[in-house]
Amino acid sequence: MRAVLYILTVVAVIALAFWSYQENYETRKALNEADKIRRDIRESHARLGVLRAEWAYLNRPSRLLDLAEFNFDRLGLLPIAPEQFGMIDQIAYPSAPLAPILNPVDVSNTGDQP
Repeated sequence: MRAVLYILTVVAVIALAFWSYQENYETRKALNEADKIRRDIRESHARLGVLRAEWAYLNRPSRLLDLAEFNFDRLGLLPIAPEQFGMIDQIAYPSAPLAPILNPVDVSNTGDQP
């Protein structure tokens, strides 16, 4: 009886060691993937910073003014003036749609009256 118990204990220890070994490798794999994702996020933030700097550089008012003057014949762009802005109450919004007529009443003069 003791021999069977020892054998079962050894088999259980081997099974647990194998399970622990597998879990260790799965954990390392998950940590490596998390590190790769963090590295991708850092690279994306760096690229985003470069793109924002390029956008700011390309949208300099002096550069845009030069481009507008250079392409005036094709585009006809003029500088923005304060007179071109309006108040919000000057905007003509579309009126609300009329409610549908559910029970129409015939009011035409189709009778025999003169």
